[in-house]
Amino acid sequence: MIMRHDTALARRGLRLEFLTLGWNVVGIVVLAITALAARSVALAGFGLDSLIEIGASLVVVWELTGRDESRQRRALGAIAIAFALLALYLSVQGAVVLAAHHHAAASPVGIAWTALTAVAMFTLASGKARTGAALGNPVLVTEGHVTRIDGILATAVLVGLTLNALLGWWWTDPLAGFVLVVYATRECVHIARELRGRT
Repeated sequence: MIMRHDTALARRGLRLEFLTLGWNVVGIVVLAITALAARSVALAGFGLDSLIEIGASLVVVWELTGRDESRQRRALGAIAIAFALLALYLSVQGAVVLAAHHHAAASPVGIAWTALTAVAMFTLASGKARTGAALGNPVLVTEGHVTRIDGILATAVLVGLTLNALLGWWWTDPLAGFVLVVYATRECVHIARELRGRT
């Protein structure tokens, strides 16, 4: 009965990851088109975040299909790298945008997509957190944090795009990105400490 329960939870975890993958694959196409149309650095950066989320989801799919300690360590390490890359990119992107005083055009499609993505990612993150905790799987729980960051970033980009469109406040998006740098860095450090504790 316990094995059957674990198998059902693992299947649920895989479904959540495949839903995340599908959403982000579509998102990369939408974001590429809208970023080029609006010449928006924020939308281009969010497209990169979607690529990182795809990589993290693939790591979890790989880990859930053959759980063992060495796989978990490698999977957690890969997710930590994804967090580090996201923090690095957002830092550079925010600094460049602020220094260049870059003004993107309004993007109604970008606003709509980031709003939908925020709802989708927060919902998926909640499901991953519950499923990962029930399975006792730190990789799924950690990747749920990546998905939550994706939702937070979608919200930050949404606020930036909306304020830019309504008030011309072009600088709000890079400033919101710096908040995410702190969050992503904290998660990266947390994973590194967990990995050291396993040695």
